Amino acid sequence: MEFNIAVIPGDGIGPEVTREAVKVLDKTGEKFGHKFNYTYLDAGGCAIDKYNNPLPEETLKKAKESDSVLLGAVGGPKWENIPNMRPEQALLGLREELGLYANLRPCVLFDELKDACPLKPELIEGGLDILIVRELTGG
Repeated sequence: MEFNIAVIPGDGIGPEVTREAVKVLDKTGEKFGHKFNYTYLDAGGCAIDKYNNPLPEETLKKAKESDSVLLGAVGGPKWENIPNMRPEQALLGLREELGLYANLRPCVLFDELKDACPLKPELIEGGLDILIVRELTGG
Protein backbone atom coordinates (compact mmCIF):
# COMPACT_ATOMS: atom_id res chain seq x y z
CA MET A 1 0.00 0.00 0.00
CA GLU A 2 1.05 3.57 -0.63
CA PHE A 3 0.24 6.50 1.65
CA ASN A 4 0.72 10.25 1.39
CA ILE A 5 1.67 11.73 4.74
CA ALA A 6 1.77 15.42 5.59
CA VAL A 7 4.63 15.91 8.04
CA ILE A 8 4.38 19.03 10.19
CA PRO A 9 7.51 19.13 12.38
CA GLY A 10 6.49 22.39 14.05
CA ASP A 11 8.52 23.87 16.89
CA GLY A 12 10.68 22.91 19.85
CA ILE A 13 11.22 19.16 20.00
CA GLY A 14 8.79 18.63 17.10
CA PRO A 15 11.38 18.41 14.29
CA GLU A 16 13.43 15.86 16.22
CA VAL A 17 10.38 13.75 17.07
CA THR A 18 9.00 13.76 13.53
CA ARG A 19 12.43 12.96 12.06
CA GLU A 20 12.61 9.81 14.21
CA ALA A 21 8.95 8.94 13.53
CA VAL A 22 9.64 9.06 9.78
CA LYS A 23 12.55 6.63 10.29
CA VAL A 24 10.19 4.26 12.12
CA LEU A 25 7.59 4.57 9.37
CA ASP A 26 10.21 3.85 6.71
CA LYS A 27 11.39 0.70 8.51
CA THR A 28 7.77 -0.37 8.97
CA GLY A 29 7.17 0.20 5.27
CA GLU A 30 10.20 -1.90 4.35
CA LYS A 31 9.08 -4.76 6.57
CA PHE A 32 5.43 -4.81 5.53
CA GLY A 33 5.64 -3.61 1.93
CA HIS A 34 4.21 -0.11 2.36
CA LYS A 35 5.42 3.06 0.68
CA PHE A 36 5.15 6.42 2.39
CA ASN A 37 5.35 9.69 0.47
CA TYR A 38 6.12 12.64 2.73
CA THR A 39 5.22 16.27 2.22
CA TYR A 40 6.85 18.58 4.78
CA LEU A 41 4.76 21.56 5.86
CA ASP A 42 5.00 24.51 8.23
CA ALA A 43 2.62 25.22 11.11
CA GLY A 44 2.89 26.81 14.53
CA GLY A 45 5.61 29.24 15.54
CA CYS A 46 7.86 28.48 12.57
CA ALA A 47 4.94 29.36 10.27
CA ILE A 48 4.37 32.61 12.17
CA ASP A 49 8.04 33.44 11.57
CA LYS A 50 7.88 32.61 7.84
CA TYR A 51 4.33 33.59 6.87
CA ASN A 52 2.95 35.62 9.80
CA ASN A 53 0.29 32.90 10.08
CA PRO A 54 0.34 29.83 12.37
CA LEU A 55 -1.57 27.76 9.78
CA PRO A 56 -0.82 28.80 6.20
CA GLU A 57 -3.43 27.94 3.56
CA GLU A 58 -0.92 25.72 1.73
CA THR A 59 -0.36 23.66 4.88
CA LEU A 60 -4.08 23.22 5.41
CA LYS A 61 -4.67 22.34 1.75
CA LYS A 62 -1.90 19.73 1.66
CA ALA A 63 -2.96 18.27 5.02
CA LYS A 64 -6.50 17.79 3.69
CA GLU A 65 -5.16 16.09 0.54
CA SER A 66 -3.02 13.65 2.56
CA ASP A 67 -3.93 10.24 3.91
CA SER A 68 -2.49 11.17 7.29
CA VAL A 69 -0.85 14.02 9.18
CA LEU A 70 2.22 13.50 11.36
CA LEU A 71 2.47 16.45 13.73
CA GLY A 72 5.44 17.17 15.98
CA ALA A 73 4.81 20.01 18.43
CA VAL A 74 3.85 23.65 18.20
CA GLY A 75 4.60 26.65 20.34
CA GLY A 76 7.29 27.81 22.69
CA PRO A 77 8.45 30.81 24.71
CA LYS A 78 9.53 32.72 21.60
CA TRP A 79 5.90 33.21 20.54
CA GLU A 80 4.24 33.78 23.94
CA ASN A 81 3.89 37.55 23.64
CA ILE A 82 2.61 37.95 20.10
CA PRO A 83 -0.73 39.77 20.31
CA ASN A 84 -3.69 38.04 18.65
CA MET A 85 -1.60 35.19 17.27
CA ARG A 86 -0.56 31.93 18.93
CA PRO A 87 1.22 28.91 17.42
CA GLU A 88 -1.43 26.69 19.00
CA GLN A 89 -4.02 28.21 16.65
CA ALA A 90 -2.56 25.85 14.04
CA LEU A 91 -3.73 22.87 16.08
CA LEU A 92 -7.22 24.27 16.47
CA GLY A 93 -7.46 24.99 12.75
CA LEU A 94 -6.22 21.53 11.76
CA ARG A 95 -8.59 19.81 14.18
CA GLU A 96 -11.56 21.80 12.94
CA GLU A 97 -10.83 21.44 9.21
CA LEU A 98 -9.97 17.74 9.44
CA GLY A 99 -12.92 16.91 11.70
CA LEU A 100 -10.73 15.68 14.55
CA TYR A 101 -12.17 15.69 18.04
CA ALA A 102 -10.16 13.20 20.09
CA ASN A 103 -6.65 11.96 20.82
CA LEU A 104 -6.21 8.22 21.21
CA ARG A 105 -3.64 7.40 23.87
CA PRO A 106 -2.85 3.69 24.15
CA CYS A 107 -1.27 2.44 27.35
CA VAL A 108 0.34 -0.98 27.64
CA LEU A 109 2.34 -2.16 30.63
CA PHE A 110 5.10 -4.61 29.82
CA ASP A 111 6.02 -7.20 32.47
CA GLU A 112 9.57 -5.86 32.60
CA LEU A 113 8.25 -2.49 33.79
CA LYS A 114 5.54 -3.57 36.24
CA ASP A 115 7.74 -2.76 39.27
CA ALA A 116 8.01 0.85 38.07
CA CYS A 117 4.25 1.23 37.65
CA PRO A 118 2.58 3.58 40.17
CA LEU A 119 -0.68 1.58 40.11
CA LYS A 120 -1.51 -0.87 42.88
CA PRO A 121 -0.13 -4.35 42.09
CA GLU A 122 -3.59 -5.93 42.35
CA LEU A 123 -4.80 -3.66 39.56
CA ILE A 124 -2.11 -4.78 37.12
CA GLU A 125 -1.83 -8.50 37.97
CA GLY A 126 -3.25 -9.57 34.61
CA GLY A 127 -1.40 -6.85 32.73
CA LEU A 128 -2.56 -3.47 31.55
CA ASP A 129 -3.80 -2.67 28.06
CA ILE A 130 -6.07 0.36 27.90
CA LEU A 131 -6.94 3.11 25.46
CA ILE A 132 -7.55 6.60 26.78
CA VAL A 133 -9.75 8.74 24.55
CA ARG A 134 -9.05 12.42 25.22
CA GLU A 135 -11.76 14.72 23.90
CA LEU A 136 -10.37 17.91 22.34
CA THR A 137 -13.35 20.15 21.70
CA GLY A 138 -14.08 21.30 25.26
CA GLY A 139 -12.62 24.34 26.95
